[in-house]
Amino acid sequence: MPAQYRAGLLTGQLAPDFKTIADFRKDNGKAIREVCRTFVALCRELDLLSVASVAIDGSKFKAVNARDKNFTEAKMKRRHERIDESIARYLAQLETADRHGDVVPEAKVARLKDKITKLKEEITRLNAINAEMMTSKDKQISLTDPDARSMATSGKDTGIVGYNVQTAVDIKNHLIVAHQVTNVGTDRHQLSNMAEQARTEMGVETLDAVADRGYYTGEEIRACEE
Repeated sequence: MPAQYRAGLLTGQLAPDFKTIADFRKDNGKAIREVCRTFVALCRELDLLSVASVAIDGSKFKAVNARDKNFTEAKMKRRHERIDESIARYLAQLETADRHGDVVPEAKVARLKDKITKLKEEITRLNAINAEMMTSKDKQISLTDPDARSMATSGKDTGIVGYNVQTAVDIKNHLIVAHQVTNVGTDRHQLSNMAEQARTEMGVETLDAVADRGYYTGEEIRACEE
């Protein structure tokens, strides 16, 4: 009997949801880092990291925060513009209804007024969110997962709300020697930091690090050389 099937029988097919996993990671972050550090130390003892060379790259991981629960200055502006357009359209319809008098059913007029009221309430809600957003360092706010950030992906005009996980992998055995979760959408300023973490974990004096052009800045190249 496959081990996975046996485990399913023992647990009654129960599976942890995303919140359970997220809380476990949050509550045990220090222990998880120690496990990773111990793993790298074991790899060194087994001479699996004999080549002081790593490849560094970032991967985008989607958070549980939906895109419509994330706000930036540009998103907030677009949301207000759409609401203003809707209110103007409903007011125009009310004005038309007033001109036609009894021809327009009262129920329709009431619906239009109700829509305008709800949109004004939404403006009040957005203004409160905007005030909180403007106090943040990067002028961005995520309502479900506060640490998640909106970031572009490789597809055209696409993006996610999530994290950019940086990883340094040794080029011989493809073992992860260092990793860091960031909420910065680009890799531009991550090279020297990840290379230094990898160098420390591998216990070497010098290290060769390769990365794609997304990491290229003169300051980062100079920092690595120094």
